Amino acid sequence: MAIAPNLTYSGNKIAEDFHNTIYDISPTDTPFLSMAKRMKASNTLHQWTKDALTAAAANAAKEGDDFDPTARAQPTTLNNYTQILRKDVNVSGTFEAVNKVGRKSEIAYQTARMSKELKRDLEYALVRNQASSAGGAATARTMGSMESWIGGNAYRASGSTGGTSSGYTGGVVTAPTDGTATAMVEADLKAALQLAWTDGGDPSVIMMSATNKAEFSGFTGVATRFNDVKGATSANIIASADVYVSDFGVHKAVLNRYMRDQAVLCIDPEYVGVAFLRPFTRVDIAKTGDGEKKAILCEATLVVQNPDAHAKVYNTGG
Repeated sequence: MAIAPNLTYSGNKIAEDFHNTIYDISPTDTPFLSMAKRMKASNTLHQWTKDALTAAAANAAKEGDDFDPTARAQPTTLNNYTQILRKDVNVSGTFEAVNKVGRKSEIAYQTARMSKELKRDLEYALVRNQASSAGGAATARTMGSMESWIGGNAYRASGSTGGTSSGYTGGVVTAPTDGTATAMVEADLKAALQLAWTDGGDPSVIMMSATNKAEFSGFTGVATRFNDVKGATSANIIASADVYVSDFGVHKAVLNRYMRDQAVLCIDPEYVGVAFLRPFTRVDIAKTGDGEKKAILCEATLVVQNPDAHAKVYNTGG
């Protein structure tokens, strides 16, 4: 049988075939930012106060005894610095005009993209081991992150050595240092939860990386979820654990893509917030050439209203 002489293999000037959609599966979930309360900052150094009652003790007064007032402890001032997060884009006039795959306007597409990226960057800053810094003319200000804030209620994972968690001291948040990493055991998590509970916290959210979540799912305190089936119907096997029941309450287990493996955070949502000096804003940058410039920015800081309400297990992830 004769083969047709004109085939696509040897032809030219054949139009390209592009499906007019851009597929992007990059995750945009930001569980810590979604959980935290929204607050307002009015300066680059955001301040608040915490207090604690005197420890309970035996108290019996003699009848008719004179009063003897003593000095009372005053609230403690805490602070954190606002951090500027920014994304910029510059699209030439030609690129904006040409026909493109999957979008009409390049500047609109990139601006929407940057908005999602900036939100993820803020989540990253909120949960990592970042120290607070006032910055300077040549250095950016940085907020102290959640992992760094927790010092007094930091529990070292069993079997690990080294590592420090100073938390908030002397007006600044110090970044923790890492020791030897080891797999978290259930006793570690219970000990951390107890530290926060003893101080008066209700750490109802346990936030962790995927590595630590895999360890956590095997703990005996994990609430079992059943799927009822009838007859010969196949049962669904559910391996993930969303709820943990301890002696100190019921806790929701939350995966966070941006956390380090080196720490598991036990958070009381009532005492954590994000204060914005400048909310998410689109900025039109002055035109200086044949192109269009845009920026997306925000300026915010983490507010850990009372660090004693929270706890963490550190040196995990081994």
